Amino acid sequence: MGKTYERIDGRLRTFIESQPVFFTATAPLSGDGTVNLSPKGLKGSFAVLDEHTVGYLDFAGSNAETIAHLRENGRITLMWCAFQGPPNIVRVHGRGEPVFRDDPRFGELLAHFPGIDPTPHGLRAVILVHAELVRDTCGYAVPFMSYDAERDLHAKRFAREDDASLDAYFTKKDHIATSLDGLPGLPLPLPPSTV
Repeated sequence: MGKTYERIDGRLRTFIESQPVFFTATAPLSGDGTVNLSPKGLKGSFAVLDEHTVGYLDFAGSNAETIAHLRENGRITLMWCAFQGPPNIVRVHGRGEPVFRDDPRFGELLAHFPGIDPTPHGLRAVILVHAELVRDTCGYAVPFMSYDAERDLHAKRFAREDDASLDAYFTKKDHIATSLDGLPGLPLPLPPSTV
């Protein structure tokens, strides 16, 4: 039932761009390390950059496992499920990298997310993923679920932060600068933005 794709375009691109939520999975190289699986949403925070590259905005949270794993080994899988319409699951397996706010590419990459304020509070990095394997599967067992609305809690929570207070918030968290497994996470102090 599954099919492998050479590129992200056409129907495949339309499908992944229209999903309101997707999931990211990463892991450290250590066999006893912590596998991380995270849901991602926030309308406008995901973009297909070209036929082999996707990106998403990484916002403030209580840990930085994805960033730590990508800094160590680059392995990442993204997954989208059809919760409405015909059943479908799409996975992009590839190599990822966090592009931090002080990277010269940061401002240029933000242009791919026109629905997002170019200087949103709490934005830590752009995660770039270079696809190595793109596959879909049937999704017959994925339930129907309705999409009601975006939550505005994250934006409200971090709207009151500036770089200094955001850096203080990150510094207080146990697993921002260092992952659960002791890997380097988000660079602190928070890199200044190039935007």
